Amino acid sequence: MENPTEYGSLHLLFDTNFMDYTSYVIKERAIPDVTDGLKPVQRRIMQTLFNMDDGRFNKVANVVGETMKLHPHGDQSIFGALVNLANKGYLIDRQGNFGNIFTGDGPSAARYIECRLTPLAREILFNKDLTEFADSYDGRMQEPVVLPAKLPLLLLQGADGIAVGMATKIMPHNFCELLEAQKKILKDEPFEIYPDFPQGGLMDVSGYNDGNGRIRCRARIVEKNEKTILIKEIPYTTTTLSLMESIEKAAKSGKIKIVSINDYTAEEVEIEIKLARGIYAEDTIRALYAFSDCEVPISPNLTCIRDNRPVNIPVPELLRDNTAKLKADLEKELLIELDLLREKLHAHLLEQIFIEERLYKQIEECTSFRLVVSTVKESLAPFRERLMRDVTKEDIERLLEIRIRRISRYDIDKKRKDIKEIQDRSREVEKDLQDMVGFTLRYLDRLLKNYGHLYPRCTEITAFSEVEARDVALSNLTMGYHRESGFLGHQVKSDCERSFACSEYDKLLLFFNNGTYKVIHVADKVFVGSDLCWVGTVDEKLVFNVVYLDGEEGLSYVKRFHCPKFILEKEYHLFPQHSKSYIQFLSLGEASRIRIHLKPSKRAKKNYEDVCFDDFLIKGSIAKGKRVSIRPLRRIAELKEKKSEDEGQDPKILSLFDEGKK
Repeated sequence: MENPTEYGSLHLLFDTNFMDYTSYVIKERAIPDVTDGLKPVQRRIMQTLFNMDDGRFNKVANVVGETMKLHPHGDQSIFGALVNLANKGYLIDRQGNFGNIFTGDGPSAARYIECRLTPLAREILFNKDLTEFADSYDGRMQEPVVLPAKLPLLLLQGADGIAVGMATKIMPHNFCELLEAQKKILKDEPFEIYPDFPQGGLMDVSGYNDGNGRIRCRARIVEKNEKTILIKEIPYTTTTLSLMESIEKAAKSGKIKIVSINDYTAEEVEIEIKLARGIYAEDTIRALYAFSDCEVPISPNLTCIRDNRPVNIPVPELLRDNTAKLKADLEKELLIELDLLREKLHAHLLEQIFIEERLYKQIEECTSFRLVVSTVKESLAPFRERLMRDVTKEDIERLLEIRIRRISRYDIDKKRKDIKEIQDRSREVEKDLQDMVGFTLRYLDRLLKNYGHLYPRCTEITAFSEVEARDVALSNLTMGYHRESGFLGHQVKSDCERSFACSEYDKLLLFFNNGTYKVIHVADKVFVGSDLCWVGTVDEKLVFNVVYLDGEEGLSYVKRFHCPKFILEKEYHLFPQHSKSYIQFLSLGEASRIRIHLKPSKRAKKNYEDVCFDDFLIKGSIAKGKRVSIRPLRRIAELKEKKSEDEGQDPKILSLFDEGKK
């Protein structure tokens, strides 16, 4: 036996290392931060692009190489994250083949494509004064802990990630709608916001729950003509390739019938589907939603890092947090700008007083630098009220660095104009600080004006009912029943002329001669016995007309009932079980008439009775029914009305009563 002490130490080592690994994967790889909406690799890419930014495009290979100075993993993870970030279309400007989000085609090699920051990214993502930096993994460089993003990037771009023990799936949202929602938050007004996908399509949000819950996405399908269908937009999480594969799979399994499917996608999605003879576009569109990825369910999961911990929060709460942060960041920027303006104004006033009051002449006779400094300081003392703060040694040294040429060319009017501009701007900033809500609203309005037209809504929000597969499935299976062997199925050759068509999604209702019935799935081949008298597909609208012999009384009864409720594979009984009880007649529908031949009687005027089933009430399947006659039945014949040649057996019913027990 192993040493228990060693086993315990090993167990503790695994527990400790696994927890460290779990925390690292959650915080440093898979789950984005709520503050800037970026994962660490994305944040490092954006910081690298900012460090390299000169307005021109950079080779992606160079960007990846520079990012490796901050990111402790391989170049392929950086390249994949950069391409994914660029294809979202907000922060990275692209040049070259970055792949295609519609077709799923991959990008060109990193050495062939180029990228740079977008104007939007430069405006809303970087501010050195608001950014906290930390050492990179090797201590050689500084990287941002989080970027001071002024937009809710987490909701704007969306995110997917799988960590240890948790995952995130955050839906992307529309740029304009997010900013409008933030404006409503600032105004303390109610708001609603729903996802928006770059692939377009249709979306049902009836099951959506503020970043969680469930949504359903559909392709936008256009009926070009009754034999041609065009798919113009695809659902989120799919590509034209995966969509076509799902359609071809449905066609091979017989769920839909098509002649051809072709992908003409370039800048816009266009998949053309040609239909088979006898198949029409309207029915096929519903079948595509049921049997292919033309409709996909998505289960969002808004998990992110907040205050250094993973949390699951609703969209409104996240948006309120981002809006509060935006307001706070804008206030910090204004305070920083105000301090800079005051320092700038102080420097201008010092220079104005020093030159216009000719204070520089007082230092002509000074014999030492210390004496010069003290002389300038004493000469500025009477002007303290005009300055923004007390004069420091650094201020005096800056004045002493002014060259004679600059003093000789000093423009009094220009200096006063510059001072006035700074004072005016300072008053504007002070006014903005007193109304931060209004300033934040104006900031959002400016972003909407400058960039809103670039990001229209792509996905249409609508409500659509779920397509039941059984309702749109093709009846491509032919059910047969062989009485001698007792087998039923679509691979069984029927021993009678009649058979019926059904789909694999139908359920079969079986009635046996002894009054037993049950419901089963459609099968290739299943044993049901040789006493089957009726089989058909389950339909709640069906009305059954039954005449049966009660073996205990020796009398016949007639009853009518709708398709009964059931549990699959469970046996039920239409009447109490008795060795002599059996079904004498079974038919469907209304306006059905039969002639019942009775045992002859000398006193009777006639030995038959005509029965119209419409004269009987429809009750439950377990009801006893109404007695037909006090005389025993000899046989039953159905009185059929004349039918046209086109009218015949219900294609989903196989009645074997006339071959069964009489």
